[in-house]
Amino acid sequence: MGQEELMNTAEDVADQFLRVTKQYLPHLARLCLISTFLEDGIRMWFQWHEQRDYIESTWSCGYFLATCFVLLNLIGQLGGCVLILSRNFVQYACFGLFGIIALQTVAYSILWDLKFLMRNLALGGGLLLLLAESRSEGKSMFAGVPSMGESSPKQYMQLGGRVLLVLMFMTLLHFDSSFFSILQNMVGTALIILVAIGFKTKLAALTLVVWLLAINVYFNAFWTIPAYKPMHDFLKYDFFQTTSVIGGLLLVVALGPGGVSMDEKKKEW
Repeated sequence: MGQEELMNTAEDVADQFLRVTKQYLPHLARLCLISTFLEDGIRMWFQWHEQRDYIESTWSCGYFLATCFVLLNLIGQLGGCVLILSRNFVQYACFGLFGIIALQTVAYSILWDLKFLMRNLALGGGLLLLLAESRSEGKSMFAGVPSMGESSPKQYMQLGGRVLLVLMFMTLLHFDSSFFSILQNMVGTALIILVAIGFKTKLAALTLVVWLLAINVYFNAFWTIPAYKPMHDFLKYDFFQTTSVIGGLLLVVALGPGGVSMDEKKKEW
């Protein structure tokens, strides 16, 4: 079987998967996408005192402001998740979660940690795709009204979302000389480039979902570590952040790459 035939077979399998999961995929994508915010909001409740004391001691901001920070994170994240899952005021919920990401980036000094910063930006990419999807739903209410085509803001949201999502995979590259690491880096880099430029997008994104899911379950198995050990919380944080990026990629699979992509331009050639 030639390379082109192999690619066509893979695309046929991906298309068949999409036909079967068409009704459920957007719901699963949303659930995965908000999972890290849901987990973090719940953690704020159960670790209220620890989180408040950490902010108070780190920023010397006093008891009241530290309490407000934890409360804002708890209500903002859990409230945003409820709105997104119920499909009510999704755009406002996304903007609220953008604010939570920015707030935590500063409060927990993530800005100076490149790995965590890139993962937070990837989360932002997932939220951009969710915003693009919510715009689609809004437009579908006026299905009988003539349209000038896909709106530019939505196209660029999808482009920005795709580009930011691939930052997650930059943190997974291993710079050593083993054959497996070199192979993983080459395949992973090729796939993230395809997603970023929007070429064979659905197939590439679906392949990344499978790859990232396997890495997540294998390397971030927090359930195998006793809850009292610090590594448990660290792996749990990584697991749900990665799950959220998987949700963003599933949105790419469900929605397609958008107008600013090679897949879309190919239709005009």
